[in-house]
Amino acid sequence: MAPRYQIRADHDAATIVVYQAYSPAIADAALRAGRFVPPFSFHRMTWIKPSFLWLMHRSNWGRKPGQERILAVRMTREGWEEALSRAALTTADPAEVARAAVHVQWDPERSPRGAALNHYSIQVGVGRSVLRAYTDDWTVSLTDLTPQVRKAAALLRAGRAAQARLLLPGERVYPLPRALEDRLCSAG
Repeated sequence: MAPRYQIRADHDAATIVVYQAYSPAIADAALRAGRFVPPFSFHRMTWIKPSFLWLMHRSNWGRKPGQERILAVRMTREGWEEALSRAALTTADPAEVARAAVHVQWDPERSPRGAALNHYSIQVGVGRSVLRAYTDDWTVSLTDLTPQVRKAAALLRAGRAAQARLLLPGERVYPLPRALEDRLCSAG
C-alpha cells in the first residue's frame, strides 16, 4: 500500500509541474507574457497543486467561475523544494502557520470522477513574501491545459473513462529530500 502522505507529480530531473485554475483574464495575460503578470495578484497567497485530479475536483474540471482555465506551471525543483523548506503544515500551531511564508495542507486525493481516495495530495500555498520568486525565478513555463481538460471532462460525462485517462498527465512519486519528507509527510 502506498503511503498516505506522499507527493505524486509530473517531474523530471530539473522541474516539477504544478497546476492552477484561473479566470480567462489572468490565464490569457500570463500565457501572453510567458509568466504571471497582472491581473494575477501579487498581494495574496496563491495555491499550487502537483495533483492534476485534485485540481480537477477543486475547479469542477474548469467549470467553476473564476477557475475556467487550467494552467500547468512547470517550475524548478530547486524552487519547489525551497518553497517546501519554508512551509508550515496548516495543522501546526496557529502562530507558526501565521509566520510561515508557505503553507502546506494535505487533502484526500481524488479519482477522475471526484471520489475521495485513501491517500492524500499536497496543496502548497505560496505566500506574498515568496510569490515573486515563484512567478519570476522558479517558473520555467506555462501551458494552457484547458482544451485537454474540456475533452477529458466530456469523455468522463459520456462514460468513456478509459479514454479520458489517456489525457491525464502522468504523475509518479516525487523524491523529496529526507528532511522535508520527515517534516511534511509524516504529520499530514
